[in-house]
Amino acid sequence: MMKIITPNILFLFLISFVFTNCNTENIEVDDYGIFSSQDEETVIINGLIDSDLPQYWDNYIAAFPNTNQMIMKDCPGSTDDIANWEAGRKIHAQGIAIHLPADAIIASGAVDLFLSGTTRTREAGSQLGVHAWSDGNNNEATDFPVGHEEHQGAIDYYIDVGFSEEDAEAFYYFTINAASADDIHWMTDEEIEIYMLLN
Repeated sequence: MMKIITPNILFLFLISFVFTNCNTENIEVDDYGIFSSQDEETVIINGLIDSDLPQYWDNYIAAFPNTNQMIMKDCPGSTDDIANWEAGRKIHAQGIAIHLPADAIIASGAVDLFLSGTTRTREAGSQLGVHAWSDGNNNEATDFPVGHEEHQGAIDYYIDVGFSEEDAEAFYYFTINAASADDIHWMTDEEIEIYMLLN
């Protein structure tokens, strides 16, 4: 399963694949990837989420242990759902609040990461985009029936970051039906409220 916007992000993905070794042994302890510090308590995330996100987060939180808030900027998606969910579970367990400023644009797997915030807030103008995932073999999420095991990974993640099973399933099935894998649906304020993305 891969949550990534195509074709807009395909070029970035190919570049990151060529130049990034996903072996975390090659990541220096002071390498924070797409994380950067605004101050001792606030981390900024800006960029495409990849397989190294959990290690980048571990490195960052070790260097800035008083971090309690994350600000998301331009985060177009993820190339590795499993790694994204791993990092999200860590962020949630560490009690991090996540905020979207007015110029934030987050989509696909980045919306999943946003949901890891123990408190989630946004300013007017920020955008959240969702769509179906693709497995890279011409199969999309909607090719599998409701209740199929292929859907469970995302649903379990939403539950782990604080959603009830009912709410997790409602949001998940909304996302995969909102747009195909090669398209994007920008959520309305009403949809954001209905699916309780803010708290």
